Amino acid sequence: MPFLAKVSETFEKEFARKKDADYDYRSMLRERLMRWRKEESSVVRVDKPTNLPRAKSLGYKAKQGVLVARVHIRKGSGMHTKPSNARRPKRMGISKLTRRKSIQSMAEERAARKYPNCEVLNSYWVGEDGQNKFFEVILVDRTNPSVMADVHLMDVVATQHKGRVFRGLTSAGKRGRGLHNRGRGAEKARPSLRAHGRMLK
Repeated sequence: MPFLAKVSETFEKEFARKKDADYDYRSMLRERLMRWRKEESSVVRVDKPTNLPRAKSLGYKAKQGVLVARVHIRKGSGMHTKPSNARRPKRMGISKLTRRKSIQSMAEERAARKYPNCEVLNSYWVGEDGQNKFFEVILVDRTNPSVMADVHLMDVVATQHKGRVFRGLTSAGKRGRGLHNRGRGAEKARPSLRAHGRMLK
């Protein structure tokens, strides 16, 4: 079995928290999350991706100018204040409210603010516990010569793509804008949400 396929199979067992005869994958994931929770910063640069097959499928390359940052961010829809005037419970408007931006997009923006000289290429989920979600964000240095000479990465660092994560141009950002669907039910997604008075959301 090829190396990347073997690594991918291992992560599938680990994230599914299965018990295996060879190894206890659940305890391995639990210990890893406990170690990540104790990190001082919410954005930490890592030497290499935790899930290498997933990172490579999203464009990661082990070369100068390409780095990976692990971001942990709170779960849930955020805090909503309770209305001060009288209302019945159904009209309180404090539960089942979600933001218009996904938690993964927020994690990408945090990494982009931590490394202002880099552009976010993509990100992927690596774990979660009761309070946090953990994502690894692939960043590309826009001034690195090896990146500017790479035909697959030179478009990401082009001038017109500057700040792409803040404009919803990553995969997570496009999902939040409704661009992952086509056909019936997605009529109000293009050319943009604002062009249709935000009727899609």
